[in-house]
Amino acid sequence: MSQKRPDPRVTRSREALLAGALDELAAVGYAAFSMESVAARAGVGRSTLYRHWGDRLQLIADALETLNVQPAPPDRPADETAREHVEDLLRHLADALSRSRVSACLPALVHAAEQDAGVREFLHGYSRRRRQALVDAIAEGTARGEFRPGDPDIGADALSGAVFYRRLMTAHPVRPDDVPVLVDAVLGRR
Repeated sequence: MSQKRPDPRVTRSREALLAGALDELAAVGYAAFSMESVAARAGVGRSTLYRHWGDRLQLIADALETLNVQPAPPDRPADETAREHVEDLLRHLADALSRSRVSACLPALVHAAEQDAGVREFLHGYSRRRRQALVDAIAEGTARGEFRPGDPDIGADALSGAVFYRRLMTAHPVRPDDVPVLVDAVLGRR
């Protein structure tokens, strides 16, 4: 039995709604975010929006999942070291936090997480899943002797925390050239 191909109109509508959701979140924040405004922004009918998503948190969650796909282990070159993978993940994070739709939504998400337990739970889970690739790469590098011994979770917190801090609290986001220095400072060399 062959699988039915998705209707291209449905695919386009979904993509427009997901992009519209991120633009709406960045523009007005979570508190003022409305499903109707997303539909209008996307140029799609409200009934189409509600056919796919019943609430704003699920819509935002799905929209965030479409963005910013991390470099995955199967995509890694065979000769890439764990250190290089850690650096790739950090460069990707720094780029996402400075130039993507995620960057524009980040302040709204942080604020919403402080105000709404559902958003907080979602954001913590989303961050934990995305952070796991960095933890795994650090653990691999530590096991291979590329980094000094240490807790991969703490290393991941220190590395990603520095990137988030520089994005949110300073006028100097982490640049690609900063990444190797940051990795050396946190994880060292063996």
